[in-house]
Amino acid sequence: MDGRETFERSLGSLFTSAFTAGLEIGISFFMILSAFALLSGMLPSHYAIVLASLFYPIGFIIVVIGQSLLFTEQTSLLSLPVLNKIEPLHKLLRLWGIVIAGNVVGGCLFAALMIGLGLNMQLFSVSDIVAYAEHILGFRWWVIFGSAILAGWMMGVTAWLVTSARDTLSRIVLVTLITGSIGFLGLHHSIVGNIEIFSALLYGNTVSLARYLLFLAVILVGNTVGGVVFVAVLKNRTFLFDIAKVKEETAKDKPNEGNNINSRINTRRPY
Repeated sequence: MDGRETFERSLGSLFTSAFTAGLEIGISFFMILSAFALLSGMLPSHYAIVLASLFYPIGFIIVVIGQSLLFTEQTSLLSLPVLNKIEPLHKLLRLWGIVIAGNVVGGCLFAALMIGLGLNMQLFSVSDIVAYAEHILGFRWWVIFGSAILAGWMMGVTAWLVTSARDTLSRIVLVTLITGSIGFLGLHHSIVGNIEIFSALLYGNTVSLARYLLFLAVILVGNTVGGVVFVAVLKNRTFLFDIAKVKEETAKDKPNEGNNINSRINTRRPY
């Protein structure tokens, strides 16, 4: 039902929400980079990165509680109506494309403006940006792909649990625990990773455009596989009874809309 609501939104609304999420998720990287620059002068680089990753959940909390559209969060949810033949595949692909485009454009804009601001505020340096990017890129492509699958799986579980949570505090705790684990393990998240590597492309000299695009493509596919296969497909059979109810509601939507309008007209009091 949550996935169906997204399918019913206008394309402009979807892109704006996804663009906002791309901006908001950049706050995580801004905080991580600032902490990394501070800690790297006192600790070995590896420990500085691990401790800085404690700030990883901040942007995700803002996105989830603010109800913006983040691709890795929506991957599994949006595929559920398609898996259960409520919505067509082409609409899902269009939605994914819009959300990815909004997230990536918003993230790139954040990198261009806010990371540049952080450099001028001397919160971190270009060498810090490059060092962090090389830490992210310093694996073979199949390792990055596997890491992205696990990250997509964990983000799909996050979306599943957050949708089931009853209050804001529970959602914050869930998001903090799971995304904090992603950051601590150094897993590859496509939307945060986009900002991390694009920042190095803009301000450093070790990341080429081809390297950035290849990295982005690999982790986008990996996150999608993790969210769809390990969450949507495997968990899909756990609520078949609810899906049957949703299908019935969908079939009744159009006649009910007409009846509701007539009911409002008939029950309105004359003045």
